[in-house]
Amino acid sequence: MKKFLLVFFAVMFFSVCSCVAGPIDVDYHDGIYHITVKGEKIKKKIKVYASQDLVTNDEIHKASGALLTFNAGFFDPENAKSISYVTMDRQTVEDPIFNENLLANPVLRKNLSKILNRTEFRIVECDNKYKYEIVPHNTPVGFSCTVVEAVQGGPMILPDLRLEDEFFIVKDGDKVVRESCSVLHKVARTVLGIKDGDLHVLIITDEHPMDMYEVQALCKKLGFERAMGLDGGSSTSMNYKNKYNVISVKGDGAGRRLKSFIMVYK
Repeated sequence: MKKFLLVFFAVMFFSVCSCVAGPIDVDYHDGIYHITVKGEKIKKKIKVYASQDLVTNDEIHKASGALLTFNAGFFDPENAKSISYVTMDRQTVEDPIFNENLLANPVLRKNLSKILNRTEFRIVECDNKYKYEIVPHNTPVGFSCTVVEAVQGGPMILPDLRLEDEFFIVKDGDKVVRESCSVLHKVARTVLGIKDGDLHVLIITDEHPMDMYEVQALCKKLGFERAMGLDGGSSTSMNYKNKYNVISVKGDGAGRRLKSFIMVYK
């Protein structure tokens, strides 16, 4: 596993370190990190990574040499397989349809179409220009466009909160009878937003936990045009340079072992 990581990150480092990245601004207030990734050039420096085994955000950050690393999609801790689609370098490397635990569970199997169409973050190339997208997984890309990097999470937060459509809650009339990923409870969160062509990352820590309705209100206040959740709760993790190391449930200080990550390089 370590040899695989070293080979992968050696290739990634030499492919991304030659250009100067755009600015990354990190603001912290009242338990919330607001990270703004600005500019056009840096869009080519954002990479998604799915690990073969579960590893911590801190381990990936140190091994990769990235400026910024944070947790991404959902995964199954029982078998270390992804519950989210992951695209790396234009190739789908994780497909939740191959997670046998999803198919073995009759409730999940019945709602598989909703789970497979959860919202994803994409970096899309169109006519040699890169842009961000936050859309349901089944949304087709535009003509002459290619998905370069992508990771699925959910739920969509803006323009609409899609809790039922993405099978994060189930209602019987007005009563919620099933909830996933603590979307109605106050927990730590990892959130992506798009505003004026820039990428925004919110790391909502244990010091200021939020439910998804509160997150939506915050995203509206910040003026995001589109926003989505990634895996949160105990998975919420972020490293920026050697300056910030954020984990949700501290335990022994190592952080939770995770499956997928988003990294921003120099």
